[in-house]
Amino acid sequence: MSGTLLDTVERHTRLAGHNRVAMLLFTLGDQQLFGINVFKVREVLRRPPLERMHGVHELLAGSCDYRGQTIPVIDLAAALGYAPLRDVDSAHLMVTEFSRSMQGFLVSDLQRMVHCDGESLVAPSGALGFGARVNAVTRIDGALMAVIDVEHVLASIDSGPAELSAQMQRISDDTMLSPRRIMVVDDSVIARRRLVALFKQMNIECVVAQDGREALEKLLELADADADEGVKLVVSDIEMPRLDGYALTRAIRETPSLRQLKVVLHSSLSGLFNEAMVKEVNADRFVAKFQPDLLAKAVLDLLPEHEEA
Repeated sequence: MSGTLLDTVERHTRLAGHNRVAMLLFTLGDQQLFGINVFKVREVLRRPPLERMHGVHELLAGSCDYRGQTIPVIDLAAALGYAPLRDVDSAHLMVTEFSRSMQGFLVSDLQRMVHCDGESLVAPSGALGFGARVNAVTRIDGALMAVIDVEHVLASIDSGPAELSAQMQRISDDTMLSPRRIMVVDDSVIARRRLVALFKQMNIECVVAQDGREALEKLLELADADADEGVKLVVSDIEMPRLDGYALTRAIRETPSLRQLKVVLHSSLSGLFNEAMVKEVNADRFVAKFQPDLLAKAVLDLLPEHEEA
């Protein structure tokens, strides 16, 4: 499977930036299909021997050696309410890269890769019972496919730093911005909460959107607003239903009333490909999730400072 994955990545990259995404499909214990962006998957292996770790989070199945590097292994089945896979010999290990760190996820069975149109991905109804760990659903050949919010899973195990350092807090307090209002775009509930809390520390008000389509609609409404009500900067996730961050940035640059907006793409996607795409769609910055000081610095650098009368 890993050879096939690596052989076809170049073809999948041509979809990015045009509101299409290549998804790797898998199951966790029954016939329900789940998906993850292929660009986050480094390799797929049979479950290797795991070193057990005591006193760690219940979703950590252990650690393993991956090409000379020790990585944590998370039981994704257990995270989604299925029977644990840590002792199942037939389980697979998906080695993934999120926010410049590597980890493995135990899954039951690998299926195939498919191409999804961003417009077909929608936020799941609460009645489906997935909870906050699924942030989008669509239909693949008639079958329901759920896109896992891996950031939510990772944050439940290790949320990482959530606040500014004392030094960056002082810099923020001493910087006179005008206006102190930005737009935050992210389909992950936990990511939106963390971002709003971060910018509140900086005394920056947030207009919030759950995906690129909603963001674009709000930006168009705010385009003719008074200076105090408008926004001059957008902090956007990349992977989102309906309209992704690449496509949102393209739309902003192609719309005369919006093209002067500053755009910071803030995503767990990383790697040289993503850096190239950020330049191609003409975003102003890319900051990997979740690094509060780096994100704060990008916002302070890009927002205009208040001009004395």
